[in-house]
Amino acid sequence: MKCKDEIIYSVNKESVLSVTGIRALKDFRLWLEFSNGATRIFDFRPLLDQPAFQPLRDKAVFDSVYIDSGIPVWNNGEIDIAPETLFLKGSAVSQ
Repeated sequence: MKCKDEIIYSVNKESVLSVTGIRALKDFRLWLEFSNGATRIFDFRPLLDQPAFQPLRDKAVFDSVYIDSGIPVWNNGEIDIAPETLFLKGSAVSQ
């Protein structure tokens, strides 16, 4: 995987970035573990006013996040977000 201008490119098929672990936290944040071993905290609050993510303002819906094929999803797959976005815009978690 390589990153250029905030875009993550796959060098080969084995390096496709995916989410391998996820947990909803308070204040509409997500704890994420990625296929490259990195962990991040992603603050979802800035996105909650976008039409696609408005259903996530309901904390019960937000907390129901799960992983489908390496992608975080809600509402039976009706809402999702790219792992690359979460990785690039998330804050690194120290181990």
